[in-house]
Amino acid sequence: MTAEARDALLPDIAAGDVQAFASWLAHGEPRIRLSLKRFARFVDTEAVLQETLLRLWQVAPRVRADARGDSLARLGVQIAHNLAIDHLRRSRRLERAQLQEPTTDDGEEPAFTDPLLRTVIHECVGKLPKQPASVLRCRMESGGTQPDEALAERLGMQLNTFLKNFGRARQFLLECLERAGVEFDSPRRPI
Repeated sequence: MTAEARDALLPDIAAGDVQAFASWLAHGEPRIRLSLKRFARFVDTEAVLQETLLRLWQVAPRVRADARGDSLARLGVQIAHNLAIDHLRRSRRLERAQLQEPTTDDGEEPAFTDPLLRTVIHECVGKLPKQPASVLRCRMESGGTQPDEALAERLGMQLNTFLKNFGRARQFLLECLERAGVEFDSPRRPI
């Protein structure tokens, strides 16, 4: 079924025709389901899909076909994306509340670690190319106690090469984390 044919079903769907919506679903639902693929490890995408389809049925009377075509499916992808992000945020808040550690003996609050975020970071580090990964690992192992010149020398690199590889590692990590749905509190600066 073409996008134009799916858009032609809109007036019937808006009028409450269940058969028209079922026909649309046969072709529109896979597109929405596929758009949720990146969230599959973190949220119940089936629940998000069902909620999206319910909302599409409810708002269908207000949807109008436009020149870009496949209007209801495009709206469904956007609704599904927003719902998945909401579910992800809700589950992370719940995890934080459940995993909140008690205060230490000295009365200080311990640093909170998010196990889901730690897993995502570990996976992203594992995907780094060889040179950027070795530079990042070397810097992390030094814990800031050695200058970059010494670390570069240990790896047999020129300082400039070391710094470029570190910049590449940071860029790869940021992009990987964003693809995994990690949101940053402030806009990131160019590297």
